[in-house]
Amino acid sequence: MKNKLTTLTIALTMAATLAIASSPNSNQANGYIESKVRHELIMLPYYGIFDNLQFRVDGSTVTLLGQTSRPVLKSDAGNVVKRIEGVTAVSNEIEVLPVSFFDDGLRLRVARSVYGQSALNRYAIGANPSIHVVVKNGNVTLEGVVTREMDRTIAGIQANSVSGVFSVVNNLQLEK
Repeated sequence: MKNKLTTLTIALTMAATLAIASSPNSNQANGYIESKVRHELIMLPYYGIFDNLQFRVDGSTVTLLGQTSRPVLKSDAGNVVKRIEGVTAVSNEIEVLPVSFFDDGLRLRVARSVYGQSALNRYAIGANPSIHVVVKNGNVTLEGVVTREMDRTIAGIQANSVSGVFSVVNNLQLEK
């Protein structure tokens, strides 16, 4: 009886120790995976201002979200994320936007209007500008990060002023 009680105590102690020890490690693993996924997506050669890539990490499963105007970007994103250490599954839900000359022209005109505004042209600096212009069937969505609420408002006004735009959804977030 004493032997069984000792074995049970040791087993419970080990289980509690493993549970306590695994919590920080799983948080660290998720943080590692998130930073690696973010880095790999930003480094994709065809990722630009007309694409919006997002992701969600659930344990070792990564779900890719967003929209792209280039089909190759969807497959490239899925392939680079699959190779990240600790990722066991990838669900690629990136939407490939329909091919449209009208939308292509609208993307350029909206980007010129937004980035041509003197209050917003600083966001165009860098390899991957922080304001992304997503156009689907004449409907514009602004995605990304700006530093001030005023910049968010100006970007929405600029996008809405472009001829041919049916609607504008301003999803720009304020920098934390």
